[in-house]
Amino acid sequence: MHDVKSAGLLSVVATPIGNLEDITLRALNVLRSVDFVVAEDTRHTRKLLSHFDIRVRINALHEHSSDEDVRRIVDMLLEGRHIAYVTDAGSPCVSDPGEELVKAAVDAGIRVVPIPGPSAVTTALMACGLPAAQFRFIGFLPRKKMERQRALRELSTAREALVFYEAPHRVRATFRDMLEILGNRPACAARELTKLHEEFIRDGLSGLLEGLADPVVGEWTIIVQGATSDVCPEQDPEEEPWQEELRRRIAGGQSLRDAAREVASARNLPRRRVYQAGVEMADSLACFQPLPNSLAKSQ
Repeated sequence: MHDVKSAGLLSVVATPIGNLEDITLRALNVLRSVDFVVAEDTRHTRKLLSHFDIRVRINALHEHSSDEDVRRIVDMLLEGRHIAYVTDAGSPCVSDPGEELVKAAVDAGIRVVPIPGPSAVTTALMACGLPAAQFRFIGFLPRKKMERQRALRELSTAREALVFYEAPHRVRATFRDMLEILGNRPACAARELTKLHEEFIRDGLSGLLEGLADPVVGEWTIIVQGATSDVCPEQDPEEEPWQEELRRRIAGGQSLRDAAREVASARNLPRRRVYQAGVEMADSLACFQPLPNSLAKSQ
């Protein structure tokens, strides 16, 4: 039976997301003083420690580790060890592994100390140029299209700036879904933060999509402006989900004809009914431009 009063200390240490000079003096001092380091990827962490001439034992703990692996580290903490936990880059537990270890340590009564430092979230927010006094960090959206679109619909009325992470091979699909569901909002895409080829691209979502290079490379942090009255009109609480989707599409700049066709197809509804509902929304949609009579009659 371990005595919690004599338990050790778990330091959760943020590490550079690119530029090694971003590591803090406090982080270096902690990494030099611990009994050993627990790392997401020991090979990656060895390179970091070697760069700063830090010689300490390293154990692996990643998202595929077992509950027994977590328990073993907690037991060593209860024996009085000082252990540092790091991920490959940035702040652990922020769209990175670490939650299970931290929770297990807290549940065991062990003191957990954060060693703050680099984070792609705050780095991107500092230079995005968008209103971001209030923001909502989402992290990675679901990989499957339907689930990703559902998540974006749930976020479509949020007034805070939305912050996402995305892998290069999914950026194009993510921008396409964002444009379709959130409308052509102002956004900032940051890639390769703090690295040699760091880049901030500021445009509407349509411009970001059209301007993507082929192939897309680098890790991305995407910030999208929150909903405002002109891009997200107030929703009637009695509206059905398909009406809400139609409203968002038109408010985002999509033509009524295209919006009605796509919503009707996706929801298996008569196109005429959907189109007529869009016409009735006209007064509340500032960005709506009615179609010429000749086109309207053809619906």
